[in-house]
Amino acid sequence: MMHNQMAYLANQAYRGAATTVPPLKAVSMLLGGAATFLQKALVAQESRRFEEGHEHLIKATAILRGLSHNLDFTNGRDVAERLYQTYNALILASLRAYGRPDARESFRRIIAGLAEMREAWEFVDAASRGGKADSAPSR
Repeated sequence: MMHNQMAYLANQAYRGAATTVPPLKAVSMLLGGAATFLQKALVAQESRRFEEGHEHLIKATAILRGLSHNLDFTNGRDVAERLYQTYNALILASLRAYGRPDARESFRRIIAGLAEMREAWEFVDAASRGGKADSAPSR
């Protein structure tokens, strides 16, 4: 039941973002949200609040799964395939890292990767609007 509710909520979030936020901005926001949930999962794990941490982990992976399932393979086959592989690798890395003694370092690398992807999407968004990307990354 919890999984179905999470899937429903994730779907609602994507629909809401799709109707109120430009697509490139939405991707950037979702990547930031995934990073935030991973950070919360790590904090909860380190505080021995494992159920709470697991919920945050599931939210983060649901975002990444949603991003991977909404790629356009028709118009951007090579890019879509690479992003699909990247999102799935991040999901697996997150699931494998949670609860492990080296989770802090693993999550740090995963979150840094998400931040890098977010900054890249922000640059693409700014370039597509004909503007310059901000020199300071948004967090």
